[in-house]
Amino acid sequence: MQNRNPVFCGMKLITWPILAALLVCFSSVLYGQHKFNGNFEILDRTGNPLGWDFTLKNQTNYLVKLDSTVKRQGKYSVSITNRPGPDYGSIVFRINKRYRGSRLVLGGNLKTKDVTDGFAGLWMRTDGANGKRISFDNTEKPAFNGTNDWKEFMIQLPYDGREVATIHVGAVMAGKGTMWVDSLRLYIDEKPIDDVLEIQLPLYEALNDTQFDKSSGIDTILFTPSGQKYLTVLGELWGFLKYHHPAIANGKFNWDAELFRILPDLIRCTNDMQASMLMERWVDKLGQVKPCTNCKTPTAPGLIALKPDYGSLFKNKIFSNTLSNKLAYILKNSNNLTHYYVDGLKDAAHTSFPHESSYADKKYPDAGQRLLALYRYWNTIQYFSPYRDLTTENWNSVLPAFIPQVIKAHDEYEYVNTITRLIASIHDSHAFIESEVRERSFGKYKLPFDAAFVENQFVVVSSLKKTADDRKNLRLGDIITAINGEKVQSLVNKYTPLTPASNRGTVLRDMRGLYLLRGNDSLFTLQIIRDHLPLAIVQSGSQARSSDLYLIPPKPVYHLIDDDIGYIHCETYQNTQLDSIKTRFKNTKGIIVDMRGYPIDVIESTLAAYFKSGPSDFVKFSERSISQPGTFIFKPAVKNGTISTNYYKGKVVVLVNENTQSNSEFVTMAMQSAPNVTVIGSTSAGADGNITPIYLPGGITTWISGIGVYYPDGYNAQRVGVKIDRIVKPTVKGIKERRDEVLEEAKKLIRIDNH
Repeated sequence: MQNRNPVFCGMKLITWPILAALLVCFSSVLYGQHKFNGNFEILDRTGNPLGWDFTLKNQTNYLVKLDSTVKRQGKYSVSITNRPGPDYGSIVFRINKRYRGSRLVLGGNLKTKDVTDGFAGLWMRTDGANGKRISFDNTEKPAFNGTNDWKEFMIQLPYDGREVATIHVGAVMAGKGTMWVDSLRLYIDEKPIDDVLEIQLPLYEALNDTQFDKSSGIDTILFTPSGQKYLTVLGELWGFLKYHHPAIANGKFNWDAELFRILPDLIRCTNDMQASMLMERWVDKLGQVKPCTNCKTPTAPGLIALKPDYGSLFKNKIFSNTLSNKLAYILKNSNNLTHYYVDGLKDAAHTSFPHESSYADKKYPDAGQRLLALYRYWNTIQYFSPYRDLTTENWNSVLPAFIPQVIKAHDEYEYVNTITRLIASIHDSHAFIESEVRERSFGKYKLPFDAAFVENQFVVVSSLKKTADDRKNLRLGDIITAINGEKVQSLVNKYTPLTPASNRGTVLRDMRGLYLLRGNDSLFTLQIIRDHLPLAIVQSGSQARSSDLYLIPPKPVYHLIDDDIGYIHCETYQNTQLDSIKTRFKNTKGIIVDMRGYPIDVIESTLAAYFKSGPSDFVKFSERSISQPGTFIFKPAVKNGTISTNYYKGKVVVLVNENTQSNSEFVTMAMQSAPNVTVIGSTSAGADGNITPIYLPGGITTWISGIGVYYPDGYNAQRVGVKIDRIVKPTVKGIKERRDEVLEEAKKLIRIDNH
């Protein structure tokens, strides 16, 4: 999903393979800085446009060249033509300067010839100082393909020079044919980028410590019970100091590097005294913390949503009294209002972590880096997750449990799976994972249909694009019992620990596309039940994008059902339609709002407010305390609605299921604050609010829910989903008959008291 909405994120965060590949290919190349050469007129010594990279990891399956015969203006354009091989080719121009401004706009002209099986387009991405993506967009939709003369295109991204270290712009072609690109222009707040003022950031001492940029120097860690004990308290201490000590907050120390320096000595410790003395010297190295004269008093207990938890840091038997006292002093006098490793200290609702290296050049990190991944993730949850207390396992027990697992991970796949299990243990449907190794492990083939768990059975819910009505092809309602000789239930048990999600429904939702319908073999053997009879079907997989594999019916726009019920789908509704909806639905018995998807517009203050006669509370948030890491504080409740006599007075029924996630849940909560709203369906995704990215060694990026979201009465929908008035679920019979049983129930509810 693109970063177009700064607060809420849905389920489609990771883009399709072309774009994911671009993120990898154009992430960490060093280059000289030039003015933006968008017309390709300035050439370097090799005859290529100055500043442009045509290599795409030495791409040989697409021919990228300067073209002097076909051009929009000036002397040259650039053409991209496919040859047999991978399904995309691209060019990129990188800018590693920071500017003042709030919005990036890329414009350019494209021309195509015989482009099929894909599109020609522009793309743009921004990265942070750690090389990880902040935002991304392209012109994939609507697809520009076929044969076309020159046409102008434009894309835009939000921009903040304090966060964005590198801007990437370019053109991409997916599929077959030839495209040309010319006359690219890049603007920040309507000014050509070369005319915009640059931002000069502070020079941090930590940036000069590059000794361990490529390796921790620790290839193996011999695991012992005493070693596990010391590594546990070290992980707690490392995170506590990172987020509390002013020397680290001020950027004086590269805290990854300091971990790698102390680890070899700690591993050799044979008793508690040695370990305590070593870690005390480590703390002393940071310098004395000045007494805090302006530290804020503790928040009133009734406003605290979540208290900090320091694990065994202040109650273990390893630390000496002097070390424990020093840590207590640091805690008492900690008041970091800026931080080298934490951005957003002045805006607690939006958190990011600059200067966190993902060590992306090594997909299988060494033992020290693997342990760092565990420490970094565990402490991020400990101090920045509003839902730390909702994990099934006590979060303090997770750190020692995973230490032997990350140490013993013997290759890149076991490492990624270990980190995936760690991430899954927080049970957050916002915990998307972006990893080249993980994506590769799913397999390059996908089954060309969709299936879902209905009545505890794995049921085909989509039609193949090319089917004949015979016993050799899958049909709607077929029940899949085994895939490639392994029972579906066995597969579910295997992959549940590897599927991060808030609840059982979202585990099964995400598992099907990640694991069950993917594989490395092009042929899938399926055991199915159809009309109570067992069948075996061999189905070919496809490497095409998922949206091309099977028939996906278009989402319906707002319309009348039988002239007396209005219907609105969140994925097609736009606020510009509200006036027309009010007129068209004025005399209806009720309105059905289908929230089984992700809204494309901001609805809570518009459509949701239309169902209310006046303002009332609908949500309250918890945000992290800036001065007390690990503490989350309730904020005042938020209202929606305005005083009006022109509000909708009929019944409103809202439909939800496992695809109702994040902003969809937020909007549902807003609608529930109206007295005439009934919510029906099944458990929603249980992940509301904005998201916070976390970068881990091995080039892994993951996310967590960044703020707490609650009903005004304090009910927390995280993991359990929004409040539901009536549970209604699809049936296998309904799937076979192509019926929407949840929608049917909504119509009954509206009409039941209107006859």
